[in-house]
Amino acid sequence: MNFDIVSILKKFVYNSKRIMNVSYKPTRPEFNKSIKIIIIGIAIIGMIGFVMSVVIALIAGTPILP
Repeated sequence: MNFDIVSILKKFVYNSKRIMNVSYKPTRPEFNKSIKIIIIGIAIIGMIGFVMSVVIALIAGTPILP
């Protein structure tokens, strides 16, 4: 394989500039909404994991709390 380092770097710089031109700083309401969605997602994943551990512990017959 022949890698042309210069063309790879040029493509990276071009793509980076394009992303920076499209992106913007979110407003306070957008930021708050994103934080709420992230916290709800983490809580849901945590609850699913807890329920799975309780079910597995009940099936295996081991105590839930050590």
